[in-house]
Amino acid sequence: MKIAIYPGTFDPITLGHLDIIKRSAQLFDRLIVAVADNSKKETLFTKKERVEMIYKEVQDNHIHNVVVQEFSGLLVHFLEKNPANAIVRGLRAVADFQYEFQMSFINKKLAPSIETIFFPATENVHYISSSFVKEVARLNGEVKNLVSLKVKNKLEEKNAKV
Repeated sequence: MKIAIYPGTFDPITLGHLDIIKRSAQLFDRLIVAVADNSKKETLFTKKERVEMIYKEVQDNHIHNVVVQEFSGLLVHFLEKNPANAIVRGLRAVADFQYEFQMSFINKKLAPSIETIFFPATENVHYISSSFVKEVARLNGEVKNLVSLKVKNKLEEKNAKV
């Protein structure tokens, strides 16, 4: 069985993330979307909220071979508990490549049996990042072409509380 892990913060899940999930789910028997804490990022949504949003997006899009799990710490430690063949990463721009390329070598050094598979973003979502989505939403801009309607509503709810 071919299993891949797609790790990320997903704060919030965007149409770009969903594109990578759909495409990688077609190539693997099982895809684990691993929702991480990232000490370098202050998240808008709790890890539980992010897991719930991703789970609903996967259900709404009828992607049946995807599971959503949370984790913290090193990805290789998560891999020890969730054996997989590959790590899936999305690339939006050249700037992403440099960081992701280095990260793939670190992961390969720590877990030699795991390969990293890069998915270039498709042209209709390559400009989307969670950071931009949060900023646009915070400033009452329109995010309907960046996230699903459910995520848009969650962003509006969250920003109304701030």
